[in-house]
Amino acid sequence: QVQLVESGGGLVQAGGSLRLSCAASGRNFSNVVMGWFRQAPGKERDFVAGISWSDSRTSYADSVKGRFTVSRDNAKNTVYLQMNSLKPEDTAVYYCAADISRRSLFFGHIRGYYDYWGQGTQVTVSS
Repeated sequence: QVQLVESGGGLVQAGGSLRLSCAASGRNFSNVVMGWFRQAPGKERDFVAGISWSDSRTSYADSVKGRFTVSRDNAKNTVYLQMNSLKPEDTAVYYCAADISRRSLFFGHIRGYYDYWGQGTQVTVSS
């Protein structure tokens, strides 16, 4: 059974940093795409960043480029989202997700392409 468990969320002041972790288990993740999405109250769940586990190709939403960095640790089966220069508009629940068929690499990081989701971790940025 695939499990994705996020951690690392919290409250931070604007301009600060947080690192989110997503521990993956239950299958071989060597050939999947991992994504980070976020959902603010009353809004859709939007793509933030993605990484191909096999070759570390990355992609980012325009709103986080230059501030967020996605990475993975094969030995720990964990994906990270380093978030710097945080803004109040980054406040949301952040979700880790896995795209087993890698469709997102070819067709874009659409929420429906992702097969497994974590429970989410709250990130709150105060002004």
